[in-house]
Amino acid sequence: TVNKPEYASMPPCEIVPHLADQGIYIASESTFYRVLREEEMLNHRGRADAPSRNHPTTYSADGPNQVWMWDITYLNGPIKGQFFYLYLFCDLFSRKIVGWEVYAEESQEHASYEIERICRRRGIKRENVLVLHSDNGSPMKGATMLATLYRLGITPSNSRPRVSNDNPYSESLFKTLKYQLHSKMPSGFKDIEAAREWVASIVGWYDNEHHHSGIKYLTPAQVYEGNGPAILAKRHKLYEEAKAKHPER
Repeated sequence: TVNKPEYASMPPCEIVPHLADQGIYIASESTFYRVLREEEMLNHRGRADAPSRNHPTTYSADGPNQVWMWDITYLNGPIKGQFFYLYLFCDLFSRKIVGWEVYAEESQEHASYEIERICRRRGIKRENVLVLHSDNGSPMKGATMLATLYRLGITPSNSRPRVSNDNPYSESLFKTLKYQLHSKMPSGFKDIEAAREWVASIVGWYDNEHHHSGIKYLTPAQVYEGNGPAILAKRHKLYEEAKAKHPER
C-alpha cells in the first residue's frame, strides 16, 4: 500500500486516515511505521525537506473566515530572470485557499483588487471582523491596500520587523504546492495562462484531496465547509471496530 503511486509521498499518519475515509482499515499507524522500519523504508517521504514544526502563533481562530493569511511567491517564466507572481490567500482555521491569482508583477493595486474580489465571492461583510495577516512586503503595506482593508472592515496584521517566520503557514503552503507529487511544478511556464492553469489544478488538489497534518488529516475543504466532526466520528468508529476484532493488539 505505501508504495502505490497515490501513497508514495505520504507518511503513515496521512495514509491511515486517507484509507479510513474510504472505509478501509489495514493496520494502525504504529504498525505501518513498524513495518516500514523493519523494511528499512522509514525515511522522509516526498520531494521537499522534512518540515519544521516550530510555528509561532499570533492569532487563533475557532471557525472559518476569522483570520486569513496571504503572501506572494515567484513562479519561473519562460526565460531565466522572468517571473510570474502568485497571490495566495488562505484561511487559518481550515487552511483552505480562499482565493488566488497570478500576475506579471507585484503591486498593491493587484492585492487590493484581489482581496475585494475574494470578500465578495466569500460573502464577507464588515461585521465578520476578519483579520488579514501578511509579511512586510510593499504590496502588503501600501496605502491602496490598507485603504481597501479599512473600507472592507478588515483588520490588517503584519509580521514583526526582521522576524522571518511570523507568517509560517503561508510559507508552508507555498512549499506544499511547489514540492508535492500530484502535479510537479514545471521549471518554467511558457506564459501567464500556463501558470494560471497549473495553479488552478494544484489548488483543487490541495483544497479537496490533500489531507493536512495541521487539521487532523482532513482536507481544507472538509474543515471549511464544517464536515470535519462527522468525518472524524466515522473514522473513530472504523478504528474502534478494528480494535474490537483484535483487542490483544
